[in-house]
Amino acid sequence: MILPKTIQSKTHHIHNPFQFIQTLENFQNGQQVKGLQHLKKYLQDFGYLNYNVDHHSEVFDNLLESAIKTYQYSYGLNVTGILDSDTVKQMMKPRCGAPDYVINGRTKPQHGHEDKSPFHSVAHYQFIEGTPRWSKFTLTYTFNSTAQVPASLNIKSVFQSAFQKWAGVTRFSFKEVPENSPADIVIGFHRLDHGDGDPFDGFEGVLAHAFPPSYGLCHFDGDEMWSPNPGPNEVDLESVAMHELGHILGLGHEPTKPEAIMFPTFDYGRIKRDLNIDDIQGIQALYGLS
Repeated sequence: MILPKTIQSKTHHIHNPFQFIQTLENFQNGQQVKGLQHLKKYLQDFGYLNYNVDHHSEVFDNLLESAIKTYQYSYGLNVTGILDSDTVKQMMKPRCGAPDYVINGRTKPQHGHEDKSPFHSVAHYQFIEGTPRWSKFTLTYTFNSTAQVPASLNIKSVFQSAFQKWAGVTRFSFKEVPENSPADIVIGFHRLDHGDGDPFDGFEGVLAHAFPPSYGLCHFDGDEMWSPNPGPNEVDLESVAMHELGHILGLGHEPTKPEAIMFPTFDYGRIKRDLNIDDIQGIQALYGLS
């Protein structure tokens, strides 16, 4: 799948799309609070709720409390069902756009309709529902972006390194083909609505997303501060690339393991480029190598 070649300039938004969560700190079951509808949508998007957002109220109900408890348990937080400061801090972190477990996580590009499937947990890694996997071990990849990509990002070198690390623990080999050529995996930087049904949200918030075998789409938000050697306010491109390639190969999120590449959230300035034992066990189990 090749997206239209219309280059977009970078425009930073003035606030974190998840900033609203901070205004809800310390609220709990039984209270009515403006902004809870947005929190319910956040928890639905990332797999912790499954009722219709269109009918959400601003009431902190039992379903919301249960979803928050599940989130807290997943991320190793105190399980209170209350939006305490630690929970708010975790929820506001930049993250992958894929859902965590999940009740209704999207797993393929959308074109005017919803088609959602859950992840399911196995040991300390997750597969995508139906365990989709590639039917071949030699995969091609190319680059096709609609957002400007600074040459200083060295994206070809960054992704070559990320592919090599996944290849090192599997039977996969990855070959780059010329830009915009047909390929198994298409990597691109895009802004906001970019045609796959999962629009980006601007600066901060969701950093990237990818679709599982064999869709092969791997998208990065062109509004982020990407870097091959990040400062304290920048995102390490290779760390996020490692994560998204895990989705491309068929792995889901693992929110219970902060050191795993497949942990859903990221920290500015942090470099996390090496596969954890949970990542390795997951990908080898998926492809019958363990």
